[in-house]
Amino acid sequence: MSVVLSRRDVDFLLFEWLDAVDLTTRERYCEHSRETFDAVIDLAEAIATERFAPINRLLDTHEPFVGEDGKVVLPAELADALRVYARSGMPAATFDAEVGGMQLPFTVGQGAFAFLQAASAAAASYPFLSTGNANLLVAHGSAEQVERYALPVIEGRWYGTMALSEPQAGSSLGDITTRAVRQPDGTYRLFGTKMWISGGDHELSENIVHLVLAKVEGAPPGVKGISLFIVPKYLVEADGSLGERNDVALVGLNHKMGWRGTTNTLLNFGEGLATPGGVAGAVGDIVGEEGQGLAQMFHMMNEARISVGMGAVALGYTGYLHSLEYAKQRTQGRVAGAKDPALPQVPLVEHADVRRMLLAQKSYVEGGLGLLLYCARLIDEQVSATDDAARDRARELLEVLTPIAKSWPSQWCLAANDLAIQVHGGSGYTRDYAVEQFYRDNRLNPIHEGTHGIQSLDLLGRKVVAGGGAALGTLVGTIKATTARAAEGDETVAAYAAQLDARVDRLVEVTGALWAGGDPAVALANSAVYLEAAGHVVMAWIWLEQLLAVGDRTDAFYDGKRAAGRYFFAFELPKVDPQFDLLASLDRTVLDLDPAVL
Repeated sequence: MSVVLSRRDVDFLLFEWLDAVDLTTRERYCEHSRETFDAVIDLAEAIATERFAPINRLLDTHEPFVGEDGKVVLPAELADALRVYARSGMPAATFDAEVGGMQLPFTVGQGAFAFLQAASAAAASYPFLSTGNANLLVAHGSAEQVERYALPVIEGRWYGTMALSEPQAGSSLGDITTRAVRQPDGTYRLFGTKMWISGGDHELSENIVHLVLAKVEGAPPGVKGISLFIVPKYLVEADGSLGERNDVALVGLNHKMGWRGTTNTLLNFGEGLATPGGVAGAVGDIVGEEGQGLAQMFHMMNEARISVGMGAVALGYTGYLHSLEYAKQRTQGRVAGAKDPALPQVPLVEHADVRRMLLAQKSYVEGGLGLLLYCARLIDEQVSATDDAARDRARELLEVLTPIAKSWPSQWCLAANDLAIQVHGGSGYTRDYAVEQFYRDNRLNPIHEGTHGIQSLDLLGRKVVAGGGAALGTLVGTIKATTARAAEGDETVAAYAAQLDARVDRLVEVTGALWAGGDPAVALANSAVYLEAAGHVVMAWIWLEQLLAVGDRTDAFYDGKRAAGRYFFAFELPKVDPQFDLLASLDRTVLDLDPAVL
């Protein structure tokens, strides 16, 4: 059994539940088949197992450092693994054929890439960030920019970043101070500092394409003044060859709790250590028009949030599989009622509380994987559906689900990693077993690409109220369609449907109550609680969908699905009731708190 990711579960979700093969009936994906889908997933699984997983520990114990020549030093094995990945053609998997891509459905691409994220989050981060970078350029860049900057990334020759945060601004992007100065030749010179830039400097590729948020001199304050610029590490000539070193300087590397194999950098733009064209200033090429930067960057960030959620699932999933294998092999103690000390010790999995911890992990990671692949399917629906109504419905659902898809797995698949350590006992708290690294690696996911709190404000403050609650109404209608089908099924799933219906009704009721007073401060004070409750309701729906796909089939896999679904409805869904009670009370505890008493 693989301890990277369950291929059986990926196949079930893609082909037995989401019917990914049906996408091949659409013009966009008509060149594909189940055979091509299987081949891509086989390839990703092989690279993950043979190249990424073996170096995961190495990347954790051999952190990047800056050598005497000022260059970042990383283990050679990482470059080798990424070279194999690039030569496989996988970087181009989901890109359009017209830019050299396979034009693979995003759903299948995500299912395949999850193996790499599970095998080594640090190694997978380089192509993950680069894919988002190139996708943004293909969507918003000029034809020349796509050819000059995006195609080498799609080919796997270059890597890309997104440079948003600054030391004084963090997630408050309206407060960035990096400035862009117009040049007579139509380019811009950038000056400023960017912090927390993953993949910001290394020697893994010929070039690095930075997408940088900055404000043009004279731009209005706040987010309206933000523009987006392409700032390569090395300037790119008209024929695609590399020119001078751009004025982008590595100031230092951040020392992280996890994801240690991914360089995380503080970069200075326009420091003058390099002088392209004989003068200081990082040369940048604007994407689109001035003032459009934040909207363009969110194209990349929304996609990144889906992929972050998938990364959290992947780490939780591999931790679950490691702890399951350990629990089956490690013997300790005897089951309750076995009084004879001469009896042999039993495997940990024979103990009820260990089974509880394993079942909790299973419910989190298999449910989370289902949620992320469902969201990926919505992206495919947006770009391939044949009628406007279907595309609009997919867009609305994805809008309201994205904060949940990013944050729910980041919270609960991290909890799965915590339980994986607990199953290992004292061994789990040592570096001799992989589960402690999975926890440290996964702890980043509630933070980057928008923290848990930011996602909660987005969900409650924007997504569920936009358009008079249209997106929430679409989500509720979709869940109700599932519960209506389940109500006509066997007694067990019908009971689950009734439980879920009650909580969906409560979600709608509480959403209205929170905004009834018209005071955003009161409505949003406990938005994190709202996000957690809504997330559990959505996850119960995902589990009900999976159980309907299981039907009456029986074997160890399908019976395992039933057990995990039963656990979620018995142990997890009831947690939302006191959360809804708290929200409905419009509690002001945190709102009225005087910071001086903390």
